[in-house]
Amino acid sequence: MAAQPPSPVPLTRKDFFDLTAYCRTYAADLARFDQHRVNLKECNRFNSWLAQVKRYDKLSARLRDLAPARPIARWQIMVLLGVLWVILWFALPGRAERGLTAAMLVGAMGTFVVMFFLPESLYGTTMELLDAKVLRVVDALLELLNNGNMEFTEAVYFKAKENLTAAREELRLQIDLAHR
Repeated sequence: MAAQPPSPVPLTRKDFFDLTAYCRTYAADLARFDQHRVNLKECNRFNSWLAQVKRYDKLSARLRDLAPARPIARWQIMVLLGVLWVILWFALPGRAERGLTAAMLVGAMGTFVVMFFLPESLYGTTMELLDAKVLRVVDALLELLNNGNMEFTEAVYFKAKENLTAAREELRLQIDLAHR
């Protein structure tokens, strides 16, 4: 029996404003990392935050297709391939022909070398991709704010808009810098 998703939580004005402030600080925090590398801690942090954000009734439909981050780092793949290579190295010599054993060991080592040069974005979520995912959440919040659904006072509306605009600009800047 599959686990059912948690029931939607109403998005209150306080929760919305807290989300806008968090997005601003989160965007600034993400700027500290190398944009082309996978950071396992940040991927896990994003996944837990995204699960909380998707529970809100007004955001769940907008963020339904936003996938969680893939916390898979290069060192994890290399360790896995290294263990596989050691297993082949000890297991094959007595079970297969000498040429086949040599070919498989060289092929496994070649895979190890090739994986070292593949970009991390193929198997994990880099910080640049994480910035883009957070940007999607910020855009959904901006859309919700601009629709007037939250019924904020003028001062709170402009403070929330300032938070979201600052977060959006920071995230766009990091994504732009990663492509230079």
